Amino acid sequence: MPVLDEAGGLDQQLSDLKHSDIDEIVIVDGGSRDNTRSIARRWEVMIISSPPGRARQMNQGAALVNADCLLFLHADTRLPRDATKVIREAFAAGRCWGRFDVRIEGRHPLLPIIATAMNWRSRLTGIATGDQAIFMSREAFIGAGGFPEQPLMEDIEMSRRLKKRSAPACLTSRVTTSGRRWEKHGVWRTMVLMWRLRYRYWRGESPESLAQAYHHAR
Repeated sequence: MPVLDEAGGLDQQLSDLKHSDIDEIVIVDGGSRDNTRSIARRWEVMIISSPPGRARQMNQGAALVNADCLLFLHADTRLPRDATKVIREAFAAGRCWGRFDVRIEGRHPLLPIIATAMNWRSRLTGIATGDQAIFMSREAFIGAGGFPEQPLMEDIEMSRRLKKRSAPACLTSRVTTSGRRWEKHGVWRTMVLMWRLRYRYWRGESPESLAQAYHHAR
């Protein structure tokens, strides 16, 4: 789990994970200035430090996990209760990677529609986003070379690499992710911004220039 100033919701997230049947939990802190690390220490999980950057943080965490299955979870995304069960079923069916459907938690009436569109787009294209809790076998992770350490669209690029090995398992079990960034910056504004950035990435624009555009728009 890559984190950066996630103290607000980390306690509940770790409580849920510690009461699940997940074997190992690694928190990779990218330089939090709040009490993220002290909260994580209370739950006796592995905590490591990393330079900021979600892809870099996820790669460093994966290097320390012993399991054959890797799950990359955002700090504001909660797993369904049957998460490990349906992941095992996906591997038993011959898939080496996959993602969950997503529900976006928040008050804005457009958020359920956005989540439905995300799920269907992912199902049709085979491209997953980090909010969908991407999982994969360790062999697939190594074969893909890990997450590309680029400042934006690392989940899309990783999906492209993994698709060369197999189609994703598109699980109908839903993770619940926070709609805070949508509501904070405006739902319509955020939606249009992400569409534009994805289109520019598809056209071949560099992740570095897209990251600049993303932060400028914020």
